Amino acid sequence: MALIGLVALALFAAIVLLPQFWVRRTMQRHGTPRPDFPGTGGELARHLVEHFGLDGVGVEQTDKGDHYDPEARVVRLSADTYDKPSLTAVAIAAHEVGHALQHHRGENGLKLRQSLVRIAQVSDRFAAIFFIAAPVLTLVARSPGAFLAMAGIGIALLAVRVLVHLVTLPVEYDASFGKALPILKEGGYLREEDLGGARSVLRAAAFTYVAGALMSLIDLARWIRLLR
Repeated sequence: MALIGLVALALFAAIVLLPQFWVRRTMQRHGTPRPDFPGTGGELARHLVEHFGLDGVGVEQTDKGDHYDPEARVVRLSADTYDKPSLTAVAIAAHEVGHALQHHRGENGLKLRQSLVRIAQVSDRFAAIFFIAAPVLTLVARSPGAFLAMAGIGIALLAVRVLVHLVTLPVEYDASFGKALPILKEGGYLREEDLGGARSVLRAAAFTYVAGALMSLIDLARWIRLLR
């Protein structure tokens, strides 16, 4: 049993730490400013927004990480992405504009993701309440069945977050490899020899969501195991 525990701990650490290390290393490797690039990630994002006629979509700098906000209709880029003319900055900027394109075209994947995110924000809070209340209710009712019922409801609510991650994966893949990479290639924004690096950056960024989905599944499985 101790060996199984050690293997599980090592697997957990690998899922959490290795993707983060790989993503950081990949981003840093392609994050050196390129004097041969005509502009920064922020400038490319603004150009693409105008090029594709994304009326009402803004581009701004943020300290909360690169993302597209569909509620505010804003492409938000970190300082490194916004200010640097690097391969990483260009690839990430194109990826976030890819999300803006998904929104502009009314693509179902992004719509479903946003609906589930709103639901998950509520279900996560209720799940925490159920898990806190379960042992208290069990003591009051003096019934193991009460605990199982409450914990079961909590697990069902947590499953919404797992569903969000699973729906996010194809949405992110499309933003990277269905939108950003073809834009960079067909628009002539990158030379042929730089496309491999851009592909690596986009693959590393997508892998963070794979790791997030795995973590959600592991967390859900842990709670299910407690009910057995």
